[in-house]
Amino acid sequence: QLQLVESGGGLVQPGGSLRLSCVASGSTLDDYHMGWFRQAPGKERERVSCISRSDDRTYYEESVKGRFTISRDNTKNTVYLQMNNVKPEDTAVYYCAADHRGTTVQAMCIMGEVNGDLMSSWGQGTQVTVSS
Repeated sequence: QLQLVESGGGLVQPGGSLRLSCVASGSTLDDYHMGWFRQAPGKERERVSCISRSDDRTYYEESVKGRFTISRDNTKNTVYLQMNNVKPEDTAVYYCAADHRGTTVQAMCIMGEVNGDLMSSWGQGTQVTVSS
């Protein structure tokens, strides 16, 4: 059973940076597409970015393109989200998810947003607050 644990969240000023980490246990990440999603208070879950299991293809939600970077280190069983030039609207709980299905990384991001049950595993989330 794949288990995911996020860390790295916190309070950051607008324009600042954070790096989120998602460490996996119970299985290796090689067989999974991985993604980051977020949910702000009173809002639905939103896709942020996803990365493929094998060739590091990536997908980014439009509002984070050019500011966020997703990466993975399968030797460390870890996925990262580097967040630069953060904005108040980035405030949310950030979750990582794993997808074992044979789909594209874009499809993973879209379907993870609309139906979380399709994902193989979710982390417990880490809070990111962007405020001055």
